[in-house]
Amino acid sequence: MWINHHRLFTHIARSDDVLLILNLLLLLGVVVVPFPTAVLAIHLGGADQLPALILYNSTYVFIAFFFNLLWRYAASEKRQLLAKDVDPTSVRRISRQYAFGPILYLVCLGLSWLSAAASLALGFALACFFALPPHVVVSERSNGRS
Repeated sequence: MWINHHRLFTHIARSDDVLLILNLLLLLGVVVVPFPTAVLAIHLGGADQLPALILYNSTYVFIAFFFNLLWRYAASEKRQLLAKDVDPTSVRRISRQYAFGPILYLVCLGLSWLSAAASLALGFALACFFALPPHVVVSERSNGRS
């Protein structure tokens, strides 16, 4: 999460009040992560596993939603919050990579009812996916361009 946050703000040159609020909400989700993680660690494999998984995965849905909202707000051409020298290809790559987040974290949440192992495995895979630089994950070829 910190890698992604840092990566985003290397592209963002200016801010406004809305961006600051979106960033605050994103960081709220990030700093809350230890609590649902501890709850899950205590209840994993027990009778209260499902509510713990729901809390844990809901936290990541929240974070993914605000990562997307913050990025899309900053990258909006009408707001012009990105640095002037930002490569438009990089902006498109980040936007495409982030588009998967909320949907896939919702899948993790849905898997909570079916399989704790599958839910956590997908969550781990997503953490690895989002830690990779966008140019590694999403190429121009994957979008039909060469």
